[in-house]
Amino acid sequence: MQPDTVVPAANAVSGAVQSVTKGNDWMSTILLLVVMFGIIYFLMILPNKRKMKEYKAMLDTLRVGSKILCAGGIYGTVKKIDGERLDVEIAKGVVIEIAKQAVVNVEK
Repeated sequence: MQPDTVVPAANAVSGAVQSVTKGNDWMSTILLLVVMFGIIYFLMILPNKRKMKEYKAMLDTLRVGSKILCAGGIYGTVKKIDGERLDVEIAKGVVIEIAKQAVVNVEK
């Protein structure tokens, strides 16, 4: 074989291999995206859903007389629950109104 005939043959083989791998390239890209979405779902979305479920359950346990911690760092006792609002006594005779979502923790 002469060197002039080897190069075009190598280019032809290389082109054939590239055309075969291009057909599978989109499948590997889709597979990679599915795997990445699965990892994101299990590492970020699922734990956040669990945490939100626990938070909702905590808010559902609120009763008059519950000791709470508000998002601003204020401790108090629930005096009245009105839908999404709470009246909280933070000192003797001092009652403030807060949003239910401002509750960070319910002390037991």
